[in-house]
Amino acid sequence: MGAQWKVKHKEAASNAKGKIFGKLVKEITIAARNGADIATNAHLRLVVEQAKKASMPRETLERAIKKGSGQLGETVQYHRVTYEGFAPHQVPLIVECVTDNINRTVAEIRVAFRKGQLGASGSVAWDFDHVGLIEASPDTPDADPEMAAIEAGAQDFEPGEEGATLFITEATDLDAVQKALPGQGFTVLSAKLGYKPKNPVSGLSDAQMEEVEAFLEGLDNHDDVQDMFVGLAG
Repeated sequence: MGAQWKVKHKEAASNAKGKIFGKLVKEITIAARNGADIATNAHLRLVVEQAKKASMPRETLERAIKKGSGQLGETVQYHRVTYEGFAPHQVPLIVECVTDNINRTVAEIRVAFRKGQLGASGSVAWDFDHVGLIEASPDTPDADPEMAAIEAGAQDFEPGEEGATLFITEATDLDAVQKALPGQGFTVLSAKLGYKPKNPVSGLSDAQMEEVEAFLEGLDNHDDVQDMFVGLAG
């Protein structure tokens, strides 16, 4: 499962455009707090690129930017909240949410964890490294991810989706590495801080894996959940 869990067996449900757009709108709104100009706002530029890749309608994209930068006079305030705990079979889990109502979200996350175990802050984070996660695609077929990682200053790399590579960095090096990768023949698709498990759980039976997958999918379907980082091998 690596650093970031994604539904694999029910791709059609998990990748519903409405759900993807909802997450991206929140990210755009937050990023636009620091300005609506993508030329000077690197975070906003990356999220806008992701939104375009997902075929988000232009009106939706522009409204999210205006909303976040205060041009619409709206007062919706999103907050980032992190929860820690365990999926079934003691699989450690960090859940990142973005919400405009923290009390509602924490109550609903408690319910979502009923087949797992919701822990206190710090109960699971010690078993993860806080890292930078950069997804990038090669510009040419012969682009070498190992050499790019070395030259750009990444700590590690692993295969990503659809031929992309996930570059893993020190948290403090995220910005420097994402700026260096284009010079090494890779186009950055996304860049963010996240978590990589130190001791991922392995050896679960097929039935146990199904329980874990069902639990994670239930969490992933919650509107406020933006990312999940799971200590699960494979």
